[in-house]
Amino acid sequence: MHAIQRKIKYSLKNCSRFAIWTFLTTLSAIGFSCQGGNNPVGGKGKSPDRLQLNEETAQTIFTLPTHCLVTEYPNKLGQVIGRAADLKSPKVLRPIFYGCFDWHSAVHGYWSIIRLLKQFPQLDSDGSVRQLLNTHITSENLAVELSFFNDENNLGFERTYGWAWLFKLQHELATWRDVDAQRWKTILQPLVDVLSQRTQVYLSKLIYPIRTGQHDNTAFSLNLMYEYATATGDMDLANAIKASSMRFYENDKNCALAYEPSGNDFLSPCLEEAYLMSRLMSKKAYKNWLSDFMPILFESNIDAIQPAMVSDRTDGKLVHLDGLNFSRAHCLYGISSALPELANTCIPLANTHVNFSLKNIANDDYMGSHWLGAFALLALSPQ
Repeated sequence: MHAIQRKIKYSLKNCSRFAIWTFLTTLSAIGFSCQGGNNPVGGKGKSPDRLQLNEETAQTIFTLPTHCLVTEYPNKLGQVIGRAADLKSPKVLRPIFYGCFDWHSAVHGYWSIIRLLKQFPQLDSDGSVRQLLNTHITSENLAVELSFFNDENNLGFERTYGWAWLFKLQHELATWRDVDAQRWKTILQPLVDVLSQRTQVYLSKLIYPIRTGQHDNTAFSLNLMYEYATATGDMDLANAIKASSMRFYENDKNCALAYEPSGNDFLSPCLEEAYLMSRLMSKKAYKNWLSDFMPILFESNIDAIQPAMVSDRTDGKLVHLDGLNFSRAHCLYGISSALPELANTCIPLANTHVNFSLKNIANDDYMGSHWLGAFALLALSPQ
C-alpha cells in the first residue's frame, strides 16, 4: 500500500500524464492472467510475480508467424549479389526461411511456433501448422539454405543476430521430446554446426563488442547462443562466448543508460550486457559487477526507466521501440532471477514494459506484426 501511495504522490507532484499513465498501467497488470499468481506488483514480504503467458495471448502470438512464414513479399533479402544468377526470389534462395520479411524474422517465427506448440499443443488442433513445418523443413531445402551460406559473398550473412536466432530455434527443438521436432533438429544441425564454427572464429577476431541497440548488438546474440551451447553441450562455443564476453565487458562501469533509447532501438545495450553477464559470473561477483555497471538497479529511482513510445506504427524502424520494451522486460526478468534481491524493483518495471506494448502486437501493421510477437514471447518465456 505504501508503494502505491508513493506512486500516486509522485504522479501528482510531477503533473505528468505519462507518469500517471505508467502508474495506471502498473495497476492494470494485476488483471493480466498469470500462471502461478495474478499480482505482478507483489506484496510485503513476497516477491512480485512476473507476467507469464496465458492461452489467449499465446493464440494471438501464434497467428503472427503462422501467417508470415508463407508471406514471401514484401521481403528484404539482405544478401550480396555476386552475379546475375544470384537474382532469385526469396523462396528459391532460402526455401525454409523465406517469409516474414527477412531471414532472421522467419527464423524466430519458427522458434515462436515451436515454443508455443510445446506449451499449448491445442493451438494446432488440426495439425495444419505441423504439416507446414514438415513441408518446409526438409533435407532438400536445408541443402539450398546451406549452399547460400557457403557462397563466398555471404559467409557473414546475418552475423550474428540471425545466427543467434537459429541457435535459439535449435535449442527449442533439442529440448522437445517430439518425433517431428527431433527430425527437424537433425535436418537443421548441419547449418547450426557451420554457424557455430563461424561464431567461434569471429569472436576470436572481434576486438571490440558492438554496443548498438539494433541487430548487430553483440551481447544479445551471445545471450541466445550461450543458452543453446550450454543446453546442447556445444562446449567449444560456450567457452568461446564466455571468454569473449569477459574480455569485452568485465571491466565496464557506469553504463550510459541516460542515452537510451536511440530512435530505432529494439535492444537496450546496457540491459543486454547486464543480463549476459548474469549467466557467466558467480552471484557474488555478478552483484559487485552490476552495482558498478548499472547502479540504478539498486536505487529507488529505477522508475526513471520508462517504456519507450512509438509515434508511427507503419514505420519499420520507429516501431522497433515496442520491441525494446519487450527486450528490456526479458533482461529485467533475467537479472532478477540471478539476483532475487532485485525482484521487488526489476519485476514490476518489467511487467510495466510488457503491458505497455503487448496490446500492439495484434492487428498491427506488417512492419511490426512480422516480428514483435517473437519478442513478446521471449519476454514472457521463463528463463
